Amino acid sequence: MGKSKRPSKDKFSREQATALIMGEFGRNPKQIYNYKQISKLLFITDKQRRAIVNRTLDELVAKKQLEQLEPGRYRLLSRAGYKTGTLDMTQHGYAFLVSEGSDDDVFIARNNLKNALDGDLVKVFVYPARKQRSRSEGEVVEILERARDTFVGTVEISRNYAFLLPDSRKMPFDIFIPLEKLKGVEHGQKAIARIIDWPAKVKNPFGEIVDILGYPGENDTEMHSILAEFGLPIKFAPEVEAYAEKIPDGITAAEIKNRRDFRKIPTFTIDPADAKDFDDALSLQSLDGGLWEVGVHIADVSHYVRTKTILDTEAYDRATSVYLVDRVVPMLPEKLSNGVCSLRPNEDKLTFSAVFKMNEQGEVLDEWFGRTVIHSARRFSYEEAQKIIETGEGDMKAEMLKLYEISKVLKEKRFKNGSVNFEREEVKFHLAEDGTPTGVYFKVQKEANWLIEEFMLLANKKVAAYASRGG
Repeated sequence: MGKSKRPSKDKFSREQATALIMGEFGRNPKQIYNYKQISKLLFITDKQRRAIVNRTLDELVAKKQLEQLEPGRYRLLSRAGYKTGTLDMTQHGYAFLVSEGSDDDVFIARNNLKNALDGDLVKVFVYPARKQRSRSEGEVVEILERARDTFVGTVEISRNYAFLLPDSRKMPFDIFIPLEKLKGVEHGQKAIARIIDWPAKVKNPFGEIVDILGYPGENDTEMHSILAEFGLPIKFAPEVEAYAEKIPDGITAAEIKNRRDFRKIPTFTIDPADAKDFDDALSLQSLDGGLWEVGVHIADVSHYVRTKTILDTEAYDRATSVYLVDRVVPMLPEKLSNGVCSLRPNEDKLTFSAVFKMNEQGEVLDEWFGRTVIHSARRFSYEEAQKIIETGEGDMKAEMLKLYEISKVLKEKRFKNGSVNFEREEVKFHLAEDGTPTGVYFKVQKEANWLIEEFMLLANKKVAAYASRGG
């Protein structure tokens, strides 16, 4: 915070006092001061100048630049004006304007929303402050950008008209649907409606049905409702799917030649039993002198998803894969997510790898990062890997047990150095064949989970350090 300049002893005018006082209040717009506190902040000690400060404060109140909350206590008067921000709607129908860089949210009554909805970017006129009003209030004067125009809800059809009753509590208006815009939806079904018009003085927006989800209570209906409500795309556009299908399944000899070949090194994946895609793998081979080479491999998606292609744009828009109880909304089409970019067993796969030369004490003696080709020999579930750790028996037991031993050392060192364990119990569901939940259980993290976690953490840490060095 900048400091006030000490006023000249030779001359201290009302104009100078006004500039200094307003500067102090401007730096601290919510602070309440009396004239003694202002004088101290301005380094004023003599009676004559303090009297000027006192008179100037009263003048600023008269000019409506300051407000006097009680005798001798002043605060900057919030001026009427315009603010731009995002609308945060409540379930009761009123809203608040949230502006970046401002802690003072503006209250907007339901009758002052002017058809603005939750998440909309709006311009708001902020009313002048009043003593009896403890918060800023205003009204929407312009909707700059709609956050959304589609809503999920239940359709009610009468003889002459229909409405979609939105699921979201932050959408307080039912959407009027003309009968010719129902697109075959039946009374009581859940659907997605798009707002197509909303005249200024009409209470409810006009819309049309764009997708029929099914009847409430059905598993697929409710899952699709969740996806639609949060704007998660259920399907890929046909042109995106078509582009993905053109990607060749095989790997050329020329591509393999440009990569470090790990296909003969023991490699496996560990994932949840119900996983559809496998995007990381571990490899292990012994070296001379009691050392080990540990490879952490992830699918080389960048080989298939080229910059500025339709796939790149789609992945950028989706940002991540979304996991629901019974399904996944992938970031990339199935041809990639469950196909060429999935490290399935007994298939050659292109990967990007972090490879470490390590000793039994978990120390990294050398590291290498680059493009590789692998051939996973086995796909383990966490339960299968855990059984090998506990019994010492099973496929690839030597590699699994050695990696577990090293992971234990890594974990002990990590916690000794101050790492925090954020592990929490995760609730999982038993599902029937149709996806309906039939039971609940707690997912417990065991040694097999820690094994994967430790090597992923090691790889991330070493890659970050490499990047910070300009690698």
